[in-house]
Amino acid sequence: MNKAILSILGRDRPGIVASVAGALTGLNCNIENVSQTMIQREFAGIFIVTMPEEITADDLHREVDSRLSVLGLHVYTKPCEGGEDECVAEDREPFVITTKGPDRKGLVVGISEVIARHGVNITNLQAVFKGGSDPGDNIMIYEVDVPAATDQQALATELRNKAESLHLEISIQHRNIFEAINRI
Repeated sequence: MNKAILSILGRDRPGIVASVAGALTGLNCNIENVSQTMIQREFAGIFIVTMPEEITADDLHREVDSRLSVLGLHVYTKPCEGGEDECVAEDREPFVITTKGPDRKGLVVGISEVIARHGVNITNLQAVFKGGSDPGDNIMIYEVDVPAATDQQALATELRNKAESLHLEISIQHRNIFEAINRI
């Protein structure tokens, strides 16, 4: 498969996803996966696309960038290495780690270093820092995949200790439990 990853960044406004999708469709590309968000007033989107065999990632970048730069959007393009994932994924369990507490430097690095030390992959991270000391205003939500071989008790203990040293409240839940509790 001939695939590429596009990152699109720029000031948020209605119509960005439609513009990106239109540019890709105009090049006969298929959008396989999309993750997009608005952070403060900025748009950030990641698109994985399948391209026709005759188009390279450089061709794709030139065409999409020329169409989107007039909208003030910035495009970064990278070819997917190896197309489909050639590795068989190891058994993993999805968990959600939530922290709340006063805003200050070092919160993300403190928690993410513990996660990394245990071989756990962060698959999604949302951090909202509004400043100040109201714990409800400063929240981080880490969605992680924990390998079956990971000592979950050791991971949880180290996370709780790190959170305490950072003056954070922490919750560690299997994603199924998190979703059941937080379902609207």
